Amino acid sequence: MAQIDKPNLHFNTKLYTGNGGTNAITGVGFQPDMVWIKARSYNDDHTITDAVRGNTKVVYPNNTNAEATSSSRITAFGTDGFTLGASGDVNSNTATYVNWSWKAGTTGSGTTTGTGTGKAYSYSVNTTAGISIVKYLGNGNAGQQIPHHLGAVPKMILLKPLDAADNWRVYHVGIDDTSPGDYHLQLQGTGVRVDNVDVWNDTIPTSTYFTLGSNSGVVANDQEFIAYCYAEKKGYSKFGRYFGNSNANGTFVYTGFRPAFIMIKGAVSGDGDAAQSWEIYDSKREGYNLDNDAISANNNGSEGTGDRIIMLSNGFKTIINSDGVNDNNSRYIYMAFAENPIVGSNNIPAVAR
Repeated sequence: MAQIDKPNLHFNTKLYTGNGGTNAITGVGFQPDMVWIKARSYNDDHTITDAVRGNTKVVYPNNTNAEATSSSRITAFGTDGFTLGASGDVNSNTATYVNWSWKAGTTGSGTTTGTGTGKAYSYSVNTTAGISIVKYLGNGNAGQQIPHHLGAVPKMILLKPLDAADNWRVYHVGIDDTSPGDYHLQLQGTGVRVDNVDVWNDTIPTSTYFTLGSNSGVVANDQEFIAYCYAEKKGYSKFGRYFGNSNANGTFVYTGFRPAFIMIKGAVSGDGDAAQSWEIYDSKREGYNLDNDAISANNNGSEGTGDRIIMLSNGFKTIINSDGVNDNNSRYIYMAFAENPIVGSNNIPAVAR
């Protein structure tokens, strides 16, 4: 597997200040195909917009709302970023925001496979960086297969119905060591993993497709769904699990790169505590150890201020006795994207923050 030496050609974090009007956000480094925005300085919803659904369509990671249409959030994608309208959740005057952007870009369409009637789907994929954005129609049958075009097995999938107020379902390879397809998590919730055949049909994704169960929230007939699929790429992305030790000298997690973005979720609790948030960290907010502030993907709260992890040249380490990232014997899953590989093709090593 070839190493990605310049991760910022495929993923980037951008900080900006709202102006309450037209606001061109540049410096992303590429034309983004998936844009996730969150207010830092005040409480408001997360928003995700992508190129497959179009710049006027929004879903909310922190709630179950159906897809919304808005002409005042992202008004256009550009070659180096995107332009915002006056909507308060992405561009309130003087408020501060963080944006996480991913590049996909190769588009296509087709017909779903597996059990039941084939239905239309469309996609945008970046096989180099391992991201695929797929919009599909459900066919109402357990065993419907959704092609993702990654050419590699997805390690994480975020899936949401667009036509209905319903849960996000999350597949993650680290949720169980032997049968991750048996379980799911909910992105908008704090609960631990749920064992339910009707989401992923107790089936691990393949390098060609992922398989759905009978739940209407993933396969309702003729309803639209969006799926964000991620494969692992050397020097760029890592999807795994670790176990907490309930100690300020916490667990070290090796990723093989200096992280630019980390999202952590407790999947199995060691002490029975089922309420654990999806905690997001990145290398741009504050920008130094020990000060890495969390944003919770499952709620609309503003940026936190606690010191809970440190980012290193080859991974990250927990530094607090906390249910959210380091409860004793709890299983945590994570997704991480790189700022720099440990050593690039120029033989220059990455350093900690």
